[in-house]
Amino acid sequence: MSSARRIYVGSYTDAIYTLEFHPSPPDSHSPTLTLLGKTQVGSNSSWIARHPSDNSLVFVVLEQENGEIAVIKYGEEAEGVVIARAKSGGSDPCSLLATEDELLIGNYSSGTFATLPISTEAPFVLSPKPWTLSFPFERPGPNKSRQPSSHPHQTIFSTIDTTSAEKELLIPDLGADKVWRLKKGGDGHWTICGYVQCESGGGPRHIVTRGKTLYALLELTSRISVHPFPPIDMSPPQKSLSTLQTPPPTPHSMTTAEILLPETNAAFPDPYIYVSNRDDPSPEGDTIAIFSLANGETEPELVTEVRTGLKHLRGMYFGGEDSKWLIAGGVEGGGVKVFERVLGGKDLRVVASLGADVVPRPAGFLWA
Repeated sequence: MSSARRIYVGSYTDAIYTLEFHPSPPDSHSPTLTLLGKTQVGSNSSWIARHPSDNSLVFVVLEQENGEIAVIKYGEEAEGVVIARAKSGGSDPCSLLATEDELLIGNYSSGTFATLPISTEAPFVLSPKPWTLSFPFERPGPNKSRQPSSHPHQTIFSTIDTTSAEKELLIPDLGADKVWRLKKGGDGHWTICGYVQCESGGGPRHIVTRGKTLYALLELTSRISVHPFPPIDMSPPQKSLSTLQTPPPTPHSMTTAEILLPETNAAFPDPYIYVSNRDDPSPEGDTIAIFSLANGETEPELVTEVRTGLKHLRGMYFGGEDSKWLIAGGVEGGGVKVFERVLGGKDLRVVASLGADVVPRPAGFLWA
């Protein structure tokens, strides 16, 4: 029997919500999802990440003009305690990644990447002033309203060439149509060592890597672009495909938000890519598109599109044993839902949910 799992939910409110998901509760034939409590943090506490070796420490961005980072300490209680705060090094931080001794932060509106030294002991954030890096920006992109400047949207380590002692950091830049490649210099700071060029006007938001391939989710055109990695040259990708089975005529207001590629395992031996589409005008809500890699890692194929009943489906996250469960939320409606992977991962079915009156404006998730 699977045990209950806690899930932390970042939101476009002032709080982080603590949920409990039970796959097989003793008094029910169906999985349950329950609100246990919430932790007041600050305005737009949207993106959350845990410390890699201390699961009691959770880091949160406050996505606002004067960007901040908060550190929450969780114990047995559902509510955590904010134990530290710091500036994010820019405006509207929308992504962060925690290593053992460093926070890596993407500040969307100011176009800056920032780092903060951290510790698992007080004072937890070891410097009040972040180190920052601004990205090169040549000219506004084709989408004038969304690409007037650099907009770093994610900080993620490449899973390619994991044998190297030198980690490579990847940062998709929605404004520049590039995925920046960074490595640490001799001074201990990150430095740009190259980039992956995306389609003009695509607006890369998030990425995943597998084998020798990088997949970029293009928010502004609702497409996935497929890149050999490391890139052969600086030319745009030769292949991209829509995240929608029936794309509406352009221009349209639909965009994409999240891309996930869970590791294969005994329960799910075949790799699939999962993408959240958002702002679908359908009364059945936004969709999650599922791509098979059965034809090879450079040939993703859209095989399923799952209606979710969620509005503005922004964040989603896999968790539980064998990454069997997917939690997702609608910022503009529908609340939070947990889906079970079925048909070997080719499809999803809803097993539990909470309404928007219980968990308002959910944006990011973290399985405890």
